[in-house]
Amino acid sequence: MKQIKTAVVTGGAGGIGGEIIRTLTGEGWRVASIDCKYKEIKRSGAVAEFAGDIAEQADLEAFAEFVGAEFAEGVGLLVNNAMSSAGGILGGCSFDDFGRALRVGVVAPYYLTKLLLPVFKPGASVINIASTRAFMSQAGTESYSAAKGGISALTHALAASLAGRGIRVNAISPGWIENGTSAEHSPSDKAQHTGGRIGEPGDIARAVLFLADPRNGFINAQNIVIDGGMTKLMIYHNDHGWEYKPQNV
Repeated sequence: MKQIKTAVVTGGAGGIGGEIIRTLTGEGWRVASIDCKYKEIKRSGAVAEFAGDIAEQADLEAFAEFVGAEFAEGVGLLVNNAMSSAGGILGGCSFDDFGRALRVGVVAPYYLTKLLLPVFKPGASVINIASTRAFMSQAGTESYSAAKGGISALTHALAASLAGRGIRVNAISPGWIENGTSAEHSPSDKAQHTGGRIGEPGDIARAVLFLADPRNGFINAQNIVIDGGMTKLMIYHNDHGWEYKPQNV
């Protein structure tokens, strides 16, 4: 089956989304992206940018029409990457704040996938960017963790529903990823990872390229964790330079 090298990426203005776009275009893909940080509709080379807020139904519907016009040959890949966080229960996260986080992180991926059903080609791939926060948390991350847990579950549900249309659905759960910053990391930061370093956006972008390849079509309904082994490494008090310091809650 010939690959349709047209992709839709949400949240493409920077960080992991921006790196996914650079990686795809470097491999000959054409990309349409939506982000609330874009100022206008703009086409530059292989990338078409659409200014919009995926938390808003009207913006998603307008973007889907835009994608249909851009890619008359159909869509081969959708990457649901965009996300926002509103903190948690002890930090002032309101009803509306929590609801928006879920609209961006769960509702929008569901609805955009639904809107694009008429233009997906057989063999198309949907990749949801989840997070290891779906399985582990820090205090104050309820909105983000709930959304990432939701998109993890949405992944296998969509895979079951869309299997008959030849559309694969998988998720990638990044761990600690530095989004293009020059942050300094201590030896104990690095030692929390069996891989010995902090993750980079390219680690996620290359996995997207791998999952999108139809030669890897036997991978379906999966959530692939890319975290340098952090969620598998047990660290106790005084291990790897880490010291437990209790805090008053």
